[in-house]
Amino acid sequence: MTRTVTAGLDGSPESRAAVEWAAREAALRDLPLRILHVREPEADTDTDRGAAEEWARTVRESAAGLRLRHPGIEVATDQVTAEPAQALAEAADGAELLALGSRGLGRLGGFLVGSAGLYVIAHTTRPVVLVRAGEAAADEHQPDPSGVPSAATPFRPVVLGLDIDDPEGPSQALLEFAFDAAARRGAALRVVHGWTPPPYAAYGIPADPPVMPSFGRRAATLLTEVLRPWRQKFPDVEVSEASRAGNSAPVLIDAARDASLVVVGRRVRKSPYGIHIGHVTHAVLHHVAAPVAVVAHG
Repeated sequence: MTRTVTAGLDGSPESRAAVEWAAREAALRDLPLRILHVREPEADTDTDRGAAEEWARTVRESAAGLRLRHPGIEVATDQVTAEPAQALAEAADGAELLALGSRGLGRLGGFLVGSAGLYVIAHTTRPVVLVRAGEAAADEHQPDPSGVPSAATPFRPVVLGLDIDDPEGPSQALLEFAFDAAARRGAALRVVHGWTPPPYAAYGIPADPPVMPSFGRRAATLLTEVLRPWRQKFPDVEVSEASRAGNSAPVLIDAARDASLVVVGRRVRKSPYGIHIGHVTHAVLHHVAAPVAVVAHG
């Protein structure tokens, strides 16, 4: 069975932006697009039935518009009545990836992630991409020679936040997704790793001069080794490496200011309770304006 690129549509500007992003991604991947609207269970009244019919018409009109704007993709629609977060998580499990809208921009220019979005991210093993309201195709591309945003210019870089210090090793699923996304876009891939200085540095205790540079060299060398087989697998992807001292979250957020797509990981937890997505991923979701792909691993 062919997987789809699936997008949740609830009528909000951010969900419409997510649907448009999903259509462009479906074209890049040569996959069908599925638009999903989830209605919460309500009493079976005339008003409720009228709302359902109105929503069915809205979804059909959205699909018709996408077919006109993206004639090369197959578009399907679906409506379900269920608890939204759970239904979207189940939809993600059967998709190549799921695109959801953010609730808008926060004070620092990033996502205000709703509880449903966080639930879906934490309860599926498939990639989930969050798209902010107002995001457009031109935002993912470099400006034209006159400085005007244009979807006809090359893509901005894909930025990957990679943890090379994970005891289980760097996520191969995360690397595969990021390299593949860059290759499909013909974009450069910027791989970012933040490493923690020795504990005594936090207290202002002078370090032996060779110590700090040796930490940096070790991190940079390890990052190069991790990326070597992926460079060979994707020889056409231009890769840059950035291994920097400091907390991974602000290092990655700073590197993602001009990204077309930001890729971060989420370790799969065995516990079914709570929402665990990791502090770096959580920070990126709240403070990066570009679409953010969260890839489960482990």
